[in-house]
Amino acid sequence: MPRRAELAAERLLAQHGVTGPPVDAEKLATAEGVLVVHHRFDDAEVSGILFRDANHHVIGVNSAHPAVRRRFTIAHELGHRSLHPGRELILDVPVRVNLRDKTSSMATDLEEIEANAFAAALLMPTRMIRDQINQLPAAKLREPDETAAALARIFKVSASALNFRLINLGLTS
Repeated sequence: MPRRAELAAERLLAQHGVTGPPVDAEKLATAEGVLVVHHRFDDAEVSGILFRDANHHVIGVNSAHPAVRRRFTIAHELGHRSLHPGRELILDVPVRVNLRDKTSSMATDLEEIEANAFAAALLMPTRMIRDQINQLPAAKLREPDETAAALARIFKVSASALNFRLINLGLTS
């Protein structure tokens, strides 16, 4: 299943001609016709939400969260948009919603695992990670923490997200 997410992220990057880091998830969302709204949510644990109906796609992002988390949240919600139909809610019209909260981050739900894999592949594409590792000075490569910190700055992601990506790509243990 994560391979499906990886391929979908690669397709989106190729469609929009993104070739180097950092990947601007919000710009990609806008190019895809998705409105991104930054708003402080009442529930601080909620990172983001994807709302879609027949005519509108909106990603809501918790503006109280750090920039690296907001970027990952936008990418995560784009993953849901690309890969999952969402859960229908009945208001006065039917809509579909995906919500990202602390449970989503734990990745116990298959759709959440896939959306996280999509977000990681979108923000830290394999080819770009390998290219950047090849450009780092040898001294940084001897220290895994320094390598991860340097790459996290380049890709504008958290060090923990970058470390998970390196582990999942088999580039570190």
